[in-house]
Amino acid sequence: MLKWALIFFVISLIAGFLGFSGISAATAGIAKILFYIAVIIFLVFLVLALAVGGAVT
Repeated sequence: MLKWALIFFVISLIAGFLGFSGISAATAGIAKILFYIAVIIFLVFLVLALAVGGAVT
């Protein structure tokens, strides 16, 4: 998911340099949403791993 966020970010930068501000804003928004989803999933798995690790030891 982070890979796709990075791809959309690069597309946003290229579109911005070429003057396509609407496309740039849309792809930046998609990249931001994908990044936040990836961070949330990471935090959920981190909490689950810590909970399981605490239960095992």
